[in-house]
Formats: sequence, structure tokens, C-alpha cells
Amino acid sequence: MSDSPRVGFVGTGRMATALAGGLVSSGFCPAASIVGSDVVPAAAEAFAESTGGAVVESNAEVAERSDVIVLAVKPQQMSEVLAGLAPAVGPDHLVVSIAAGITLQALSEGLGESTRLVRVMPNTPCLVGISASAFAVGTAATDADADLVSRLLTTVGVALPVKEPLIDAVTGLSGSGPAYVYEVIEALSDGGVLCGLPRDVALQLAAQTVKGAAEMVLVTGEHPGVLKDAVASPGGTTIAGLAELERAGLRGTLINAVEAATRRSRELGAE
Repeated sequence: MSDSPRVGFVGTGRMATALAGGLVSSGFCPAASIVGSDVVPAAAEAFAESTGGAVVESNAEVAERSDVIVLAVKPQQMSEVLAGLAPAVGPDHLVVSIAAGITLQALSEGLGESTRLVRVMPNTPCLVGISASAFAVGTAATDADADLVSRLLTTVGVALPVKEPLIDAVTGLSGSGPAYVYEVIEALSDGGVLCGLPRDVALQLAAQTVKGAAEMVLVTGEHPGVLKDAVASPGGTTIAGLAELERAGLRGTLINAVEAATRRSRELGAE
């Protein structure tokens, strides 16, 4: 496979469109090397307009025009998609799935044991180029395949290799995690409004505060507990707020949310 592979998308929703756009804007591959298909014409049209890539009418055409095939369909659609795609997938293809809950074993059963497979869990901030992704490599995939997928994903954020049994936990944490953080941002903003701030000011301050705190963790490498303690002076405002969060069980609730989403990801794979 060349350094600038042809990448095809089976399913051209928002995640696929964001990923394809990242590939083009980063120089990973030119728009002429991007192709997609979708049963929803409006989604295919939006994909083409946003990425500059081509759209075709069938998944088999995507395979014919691709080195890397990205499966970006809903988990409930995967069995049908694999059955239709299998005759078109050959030994020269690398197949990457971003469908929640669909195991490498299920993909292998649908496409053949010799198919080179990688299972990926991205998250929606790939739409703004700061996704947190993880990927697991199938038995037929090579080290070069793993490197290629890592480079592909880093065009829209961070990509970490994990063992496949951990992908469901990745789904529960970073896959679903943006929704938890949006809840936190909304609640902080509401708190600011309650205390007299205009809504637009409160929302911008809340979002920027969350963004800045996350960047502090990533840039400094400090444990979040250390950074928290640096803000909470004795008898001050922050420790008063933290005490209220502890009384409300914020930490336990977030842990339970990750666990619940992980459990649901496993259920989706079994359905």
C-alpha cells in the first residue's frame, strides 16, 4: 500500500465526513483518493461537498476504488453491510470499523478470516479535529496496518492502541464521554446564570474553563487530583464547591455512567 492510500467510506454520516475531511486537510491523502457510499442520498451529497471526495452508488464500488475501507454504519446495519461487501473485499484491502460493539470476530465471520481488520472507537470531537480514539488490530492485520490506522486517526486527534477487550470500555469513556462533558458544561453555565451572569457569558466561561482544565492535564502531565488541590486553598471558594460536589456524588455518578455505557456497548455486540 502506498503512503497515500485510497480511502473508501461505507456510510457517510458526520463521523465519516469528519474523518475524511481530516485526511484531506492534513495531507494524508488527496480528495481524489476519497470515495464514499450511503443509502441516504443527502448524507452522500454532504460528504462530497464537505470533503471533495467522490460518491458512488454501491459498497462494492467503494471497495473497488479503495485500499482502506472504513465501515461507518450503525451496528444494527452491519450484518447486512458485511454480507453485501464480502465478495468485493480481497487480500489487498484493509478494513477499518468504527461501529460500536461490533467485534473483530464478527467482522471476520462476515468478511473472511484472512481479511485484514482494525476496530476503532473514535468520538465526535473529530468534527473539530480533537478526537480521542482507540484501536484494536485483528490477527490478520500487520504492523504496517496498525501504523497506517494510527496515522489516519491522528489527522483528527489522538489515537491509542489497546487490546480489543478494552474497546467497549473506550466506548463507555471517550466514545460516550463528550455527552457527559456537555452535561457538565451546561450545568456550570446554569450555575453562572443562577448567580447573575448573562447566559452567553456563562456558557463561554464554562466551555473555556473545561477546555482549559483538560489542556492543563494533557500539557503538564500532572494527576488531576494534584491540579485540583492547587486550586483549592484552605477555607476558600473552591473547596466549598468541591465539598458540594462530593455530597452530590459527582465522582461516583460519572464512574457509573462510564460503566453503564461500557455495558451497553457489549450488549450491542451481542445483539
